[in-house]
Amino acid sequence: MNRPSRLLPATAAAAAIALAAAGCGSGGGSSGGSSGGAAASAPGITAHQILIGSHQPLTGPAAPGYSEIAPASNAYFQYVNAHGGVNGRKIKYTYLDDGYDPSKTVSDVHQLILQDNVYAIFDGLGTPTHLAAVSFINSSKVPDPFVASGCDCWNQPTKNPETFGWQLDYIREGKILGAYIKKHFAGKKIGYFYQNDEFGQDGVKGLDMEIPHSQVVSRQTYVPTNVNVGPAVAALKASGAQVVVSFTIPAFTALLKLTSLKLGYNPQLAVSNVGSDPITLAGLLQAFAKKAHTKVSGNALTQGIITDGYLPSLGDTSSGWISLFKKIHDQYDAKAPFDGNVLYGEAVAYTFVQAMLKAGKNPTRADLVNAINAGLPQGPAVAPYAFSATDHAGVTGAYVGTIKQGVLVKQGPVYTTDTSPGGAVSVYSGSEQTAPANGMP
Repeated sequence: MNRPSRLLPATAAAAAIALAAAGCGSGGGSSGGSSGGAAASAPGITAHQILIGSHQPLTGPAAPGYSEIAPASNAYFQYVNAHGGVNGRKIKYTYLDDGYDPSKTVSDVHQLILQDNVYAIFDGLGTPTHLAAVSFINSSKVPDPFVASGCDCWNQPTKNPETFGWQLDYIREGKILGAYIKKHFAGKKIGYFYQNDEFGQDGVKGLDMEIPHSQVVSRQTYVPTNVNVGPAVAALKASGAQVVVSFTIPAFTALLKLTSLKLGYNPQLAVSNVGSDPITLAGLLQAFAKKAHTKVSGNALTQGIITDGYLPSLGDTSSGWISLFKKIHDQYDAKAPFDGNVLYGEAVAYTFVQAMLKAGKNPTRADLVNAINAGLPQGPAVAPYAFSATDHAGVTGAYVGTIKQGVLVKQGPVYTTDTSPGGAVSVYSGSEQTAPANGMP
């Protein structure tokens, strides 16, 4: 791998994060179109429109990469609107910038529910941020589908009946990555680097269910408001960790990598899906290094990183889902790179449309919740959803892959598991679903 020839100061990293952050924005379709007999059946529902809202990190430390998600979801909604909408209604999607700041999330969600009168909070992004608002959403009896976070905390149907996860939860992800590491790095010294909240803590729970504790020689954490990861990385190096597993947002995956190189430390990295999108990560590595007046190849620095995927790989040109979402991206969201964040945004929007169609022609808020509780087809995910009245977790499995030449390359089969310590990590025996020819669920 190419290594930077100069150091990366924390101030340069902070500046790069700010520069990489996208501007605040919102999206949504127009309210025209045929009603098809539809009626105003719930707040946010009119004869012609479904109004949904979200909080998103359009600026701040989580913005690089993640700021692409809501516009990508809106691109899929525009595609649906152009093809007749949902039972004659067009989806209007309004998303507000919370800067990955929980206090701002609370005010955003209050505005969306109390002032904008949205039908649902869709895909609110972030574990610490959404946790700050989840009680209010549920007490308001507003559907809260498909939180953009793999925290196991969304799976509490008794306490929070309106809230549903969507992506692979971090405990399952930790188990799948942990099982792979246990098999392929037996006897090696393992270090953990993770965000010090439910995001990272859930990931570590899963890792610890599979990786022998005797192999784990260092556990280091970070908080998103402090970009100085030098002491943590130095501790990993001092421990002799040969493999470092990180549950990190993209900016901190990049900081981990560049700080390691600065210290002359080059462990094998295994990174949570949320922090390892190859295109986002390569761009961050180059941006951070440029601030330090260092020329690096972002793709070279991502080469060999182990991660996992619960959606088809962007490199799978045979996938009908990749073809569909690329077509929609090119038509409605062409200014964004077609990367894993865009794929996520379109795929979760597809699942929302599945749920709305199942909720009926004149859905109440309860109809949407009941539709998801009754289960949803697998759609673009590589493994089934867990959705039921007693389980609000989302995707139940993933494959493990390695980043090669800027693309995630799948290594082996899809694995499924649960969140229990004794639950096996098993090869998924089912098959992936075929993308619909017309792009509509």
